[in-house]
Amino acid sequence: MRKIILALSVMGMLTLTSCGAKKKIAALEAKNKEIQDLLNSTTVKLNLCLTEKEALAQQMEFLKKNNSDLINNMGNMTTLTTQGAQNIEKALETIKEKDLKISRMQDALTKKDSVTLALVTSLKREVGISDPDIEVNVEKGVVFISIADKLLFKSGSYMVSDRAKEILAKVAKVINSKPDFECMVEGHTDNVPFISNGTLLDNWDLSVKRATSIVRVLTKDLKVNPAQLIAAGRSEFIPLVDNSNAENRATNRRTRIIVLPKIDQFYEMIEKEMKAQK
Repeated sequence: MRKIILALSVMGMLTLTSCGAKKKIAALEAKNKEIQDLLNSTTVKLNLCLTEKEALAQQMEFLKKNNSDLINNMGNMTTLTTQGAQNIEKALETIKEKDLKISRMQDALTKKDSVTLALVTSLKREVGISDPDIEVNVEKGVVFISIADKLLFKSGSYMVSDRAKEILAKVAKVINSKPDFECMVEGHTDNVPFISNGTLLDNWDLSVKRATSIVRVLTKDLKVNPAQLIAAGRSEFIPLVDNSNAENRATNRRTRIIVLPKIDQFYEMIEKEMKAQK
């Protein structure tokens, strides 16, 4: 009876952990989508401003020519010249205003891109991108570190290997240098059904356990701030390739560390400029 109660308690804790991770994943994905949508909208606004600027420049050339023609063909040259000069001055002021807005939006986007580029450069330098089982890339402004499971765990196990700790130490060095960043550790498996061994129930369980094992190494051994980390398991449901052969299944068994820069200041800057144009 005690064993049954204990087993039910463990299953309940795993379920709660999985649910909590799913909510955090959903929240992060929603936040990332919101920021991406804003950046896309800003790009549209930026292109519109550039188009308006070009149109105003053409209008200014027309006004200059029109002013010259009026001076040559009309008797009251003083009045016409003054009116033309005023029109040109207004056009120039409008162009300057558009230029300022364009410059501010471009600065915000450039700063965001610079943060991402600097992060990728640091990770590639520290982790060692020469290893084909470690990938560092950027997708929609988010940095992903993908590590093959054979570097981290033995088959069917969630115990972190000594070699993995060397790799994670390099990742931790970058994370510790960026205290405003958040990192989500995702465990992924292939689609081969996991046979319950009393400790692990299925692939969901294995993927979550592997993520939490890495989080423990990062926090306890490598002194990463726990508030920066999220542990999540994705089981077999987001494969990189189909699971039709052993090589592909090995590719799908991986752990991803997703690095999310704190871009609130850039978000606010872009949002302010967009509101100013309404």
